Amino acid sequence: MYNREYTPERITSLAENEIFVFGSNLSGAHGGGAARLAYERFGAVWGEGVGLHGRTYAIPTMHGGVETIKPYVDEFILFAREHKDMTFLVTRIGCGIAGFKDDEIAPLFRDAIDDENVVLPEVFVNILLN
Repeated sequence: MYNREYTPERITSLAENEIFVFGSNLSGAHGGGAARLAYERFGAVWGEGVGLHGRTYAIPTMHGGVETIKPYVDEFILFAREHKDMTFLVTRIGCGIAGFKDDEIAPLFRDAIDDENVVLPEVFVNILLN
């Protein structure tokens, strides 16, 4: 059961050990949306579209359908479980420029709902719990 805060709608700063989780493209061209914010403020690396960089974690969302995103989300969940010293603020990945709907992406995070160090958007949690 999810019993903690939700990812803020707008993240402008990070507390110590917080990681900004955002949707990227495989080429790591962080030109818009949350990816641009990740690049400009939190240390995402241009040309790196997957994984931990700076105080960010990139999950590719621009290269196909939901089934192509799932392995990257699964990899992220395993990474988060191995790094309990970090708190991962998951944005609504894929629900902006990539064009997916919340109810398509939220189920990919079902296995993380009980992970205390993974903070999800409220809309994702509502979908997962209903």
